[in-house]
Parts: sequence; C-alpha cells; structure tokens
Amino acid sequence: MAVRTLTDGGAADSLYRESIDRLGRTRVHAELARAHLLYGEWLRRERRRAAAREQLRTAHDMLDAMGIGAFADRARRELAATGETARKRTLDTSGELTAQEAQVARLARDGLSNPEIGARLFISARTAQYHLSKVFTKLAISSRGQLNRVLPADPDTVTPRLAHPAGERPGQRAAGRHCPLALCR
Repeated sequence: MAVRTLTDGGAADSLYRESIDRLGRTRVHAELARAHLLYGEWLRRERRRAAAREQLRTAHDMLDAMGIGAFADRARRELAATGETARKRTLDTSGELTAQEAQVARLARDGLSNPEIGARLFISARTAQYHLSKVFTKLAISSRGQLNRVLPADPDTVTPRLAHPAGERPGQRAAGRHCPLALCR
C-alpha cells in the first residue's frame, strides 16, 4: 500500500516539496541541494520539463558552489536532458551571476522578501537566502538597498556592474584604503 502511495504523482510531488521546505529550514545545505536534484529528476521523468529545470538549476548552482562536483555534474546532465545546459564554472565565469541568482537579485531589488521570492520561484525561502548571499558576495555588496546600483536595467543581462571599479579587489580601494563594506573585509 505504501509503495502505491509513493508512485502516485500528486503524493510524490507533495512529499518532494515538503522535504525541500523542511530541509530549507536547516543548515544541511548539501542535503537541500540533493533534494532539489532528486525532485528535478523526478519532475523530468514525469515530463514536467519547465518545473524540472527550475529545480535542477537550483541544485546545480548550490552543488557547484559547494564544490560537490559529482552531484553538480549529475544535475548538469539532467538539465541537458531537459534541453537546457548549465555552464561549467571557470575563473572567467565565477564572478557572473547564474540565471537563478539574477532572478532572485531582481526580485529582492524590487522589494520582495525571501519567502515571497521563494513562493514566486517555487523554491524555499532558505534557498532564496542562499542565492542572495551568493549575489552579495559576487557583487561585493552588503545589502538589498545596493542592488539598484549594481544590477543592470535590462532583465536579460546577467552580468552585473561590480560595486568595485575594474582592477580593484573587494576589500581594497585606490591608494590601499579599505572598503567600508563589512562584506569586503
């Protein structure tokens, strides 16, 4: 009887969402990322490609950022099976926002809270927070209020304007002075 329940599409979908929601309230980010991966794989096999892509993108971004290469590669392969590709991180792309990070950043810039962002993108509030922290690090900013200044006006543009001028590292200003942002230290 329990096996029949797990194979029921509605029940399985509900259980995946519940696991992501519960894991999103914990500190076990690797397990949360794997839950997104498993849910994305299941959605793809259910032929729900658009929903699968969202979960797989989230899983890939999280796993790649955590350095869990084998699972990040698995998420990349699953994304490819949906018709979308995920780029490999290189030094050239490590400072660019991923598509998911750009979406989260735009919604945060527009004043949405993490739970509102999560509801809009079908991710947990904790996952929205995770992506936003990655955005802050990549853009060398420390608050949502600074997003207006550094995000491009065109929503199709993923590469933001850095908070620090070209040639300067975060935490450093011209003449060796340090940046006042707590994030830059």
